[in-house]
Amino acid sequence: MPSPTASPVPAETAAGEARGFALYVGVDEQTARAAGTDLATVVDALRRLTAELVPGAQTYAAVAIAPAGAGGRDVDIVRRALTDRTAPAAPAPKRRTGLTLDLGRKKLRIDGETAPLTYREFGLLQFLVLREGRTVPRAEIIEHLWNGADAEAPSERTIDVHVRRLRAKLGEYGEIVRTVRGGGYRFDRHADVVIRYGETASPDRF
Repeated sequence: MPSPTASPVPAETAAGEARGFALYVGVDEQTARAAGTDLATVVDALRRLTAELVPGAQTYAAVAIAPAGAGGRDVDIVRRALTDRTAPAAPAPKRRTGLTLDLGRKKLRIDGETAPLTYREFGLLQFLVLREGRTVPRAEIIEHLWNGADAEAPSERTIDVHVRRLRAKLGEYGEIVRTVRGGGYRFDRHADVVIRYGETASPDRF
């Protein structure tokens, strides 16, 4: 019995006989390099294997060029790029609706979805937002956000790690938290960013 992943090719069909097959491989150069190889090496290895299994077999390789940021599984992106009519349709592009920070409810929504910020990440973002346009030194962030609540206050380098994680969760909106060389961090509001302050003032608000 063939394995569940096997795709047997019939020797003959109602339309004629099988004369070959197409093998779609979903892998980009970055992934190949991370594995210690490259696409050209992978293609050459598959060609050599085919020649060993079926001497005289003809092979042809085509590189799939897909739009940057195309969504879906890599192998399906390759199939669509090579005009495979049986490939699944491309997923609908994600609708960009902006970033909404609700300080009263302590929630952040990015393009309509709630962002999974930790308590510390939300506090860091709020702290910068409430000082909009002002560069906040790392030492000030430590003094106000930790304020002796932890057994050991973080170093300024640790603040950089917190900011990197926050930016990663902000995705395309990560640039609203700007690094000021030699100064610290600053919140820069963009046109697609909405801040809701709530009914009562935050204790961080000046």
